[in-house]
Amino acid sequence: MKETNFPSILILGSTGSVGEQAIDVCRQCGIRVRGLSAARNWRRVAEQARALAVPAVAMADEGAAQELRAALADAPTRVYAGVRGIEEMIRESDAAFAVNSILGEAGLLPTLAVLESGMNLALANKESLVVAGDIVMAKAKEKGCAITPVDSEHCAIFQALRAGTHGEIKKLILTASGGPFFGKTKAELAHISVDEALAHPTWKMGAKITVDCATMMNKGFEVIEAAHLFDVPAERIDVVVHRESIIHSMVEYIDNSVIAQMSVPDMRLCVQYALTAPHRTSAVIPPLDLCKLGKLSFAEPDGENFPLLPLAKRAFSMGGATPAALNAANEVAVHAFLNRRISMLGLIENVVRVVEDMPHAAKCRTLSEILDIDREARERAAALL
Repeated sequence: MKETNFPSILILGSTGSVGEQAIDVCRQCGIRVRGLSAARNWRRVAEQARALAVPAVAMADEGAAQELRAALADAPTRVYAGVRGIEEMIRESDAAFAVNSILGEAGLLPTLAVLESGMNLALANKESLVVAGDIVMAKAKEKGCAITPVDSEHCAIFQALRAGTHGEIKKLILTASGGPFFGKTKAELAHISVDEALAHPTWKMGAKITVDCATMMNKGFEVIEAAHLFDVPAERIDVVVHRESIIHSMVEYIDNSVIAQMSVPDMRLCVQYALTAPHRTSAVIPPLDLCKLGKLSFAEPDGENFPLLPLAKRAFSMGGATPAALNAANEVAVHAFLNRRISMLGLIENVVRVVEDMPHAAKCRTLSEILDIDREARERAAALL
């Protein structure tokens, strides 16, 4: 592995899709990994820890941490246990950068721990900003930490924003593949199987995010994330369906020029740029052949049959902990769908009902209040099942 001037890093959520790709990028770019975390897959973490010779690993599940300690008994690797153990590993690490690809609301406290420790953050855990965006961005500003986005859409905007100043932004344009059910009606969504929902047309991702893409919830989260990351009001953030997933997002400036970032759909580029920005390093993904591609198409999103996208915009405008309630209800409903307890239409209706029944969430703004709303929304969503 060649030596580089890039900082050593932690990879949180190392066994997920983005985490595995982050490891691949680090190997190809010669970036040292100083720590890993995961939820329960201790066998895979043991393999990663030995391959990367990391000094520290953390498992959210304490039983998995015990298994990992036994598996790494002959290695000079410290194993941290539990959710608090992940935060402890972060505090004690000598890494200067962290990739947070933990799934769901569970990534919020590690995000805050990274920033509190003064590390720069490559953020793939969009829920950190959906649930507590104001708190996260304020902490980054307080500590002087940079947050670079890993999501393909926000990575694209991050790059396109180098073409102008913040005051010259007219609007941000997020692209969406439309998922596997673009053009379907609500009646048709009632009969969608789990296997059909997991067959994303262009991206290879984890099950939860793939379902979120199918319902357009993921795009709603990304609108909220973009508003916080780039300090742009949600009403100046548009979504356009782009089935080919070649243009990853765009920025329109006040002179009506539109700057787009394009590449083959491969998350490794997003991870690479998040770690090396503003510099670029040799490619880790295949080149884009526009002639072979042939065409690029665009369409308006369908907010009537896929109401979670407009619901997310509405939740953001309501403010406070309303986006946290949205995320919590969605996590419960997606889990139920993946376990074949409700239909996809039932998933959508569950989330809408919880958010509409919690107007008081808008008044909750502190971290403890947000976490209380999160718990309440999960209870309401579970009761609706």
